[in-house]
Amino acid sequence: MAYVNSRSASVSISDRFGAIVKTVKEAVERRRVYALTVQELSALSDRDLNDMGISRLAITDVAREAAYAK
Repeated sequence: MAYVNSRSASVSISDRFGAIVKTVKEAVERRRVYALTVQELSALSDRDLNDMGISRLAITDVAREAAYAK
């Protein structure tokens, strides 16, 4: 015998607003990590970057991976 649950989950405006705020905070934090990584890697010499196996052209790729990779 099958049963149907007719109760729908009620999502309040405060729940939606809280989810939006959380999403924005996470985006701001990831952007901060990206910018800080670019800044720190850009400050290194070509020799230091080479020792880490990173070319100067790959700095933004490395920063993107650090900030946005899961």
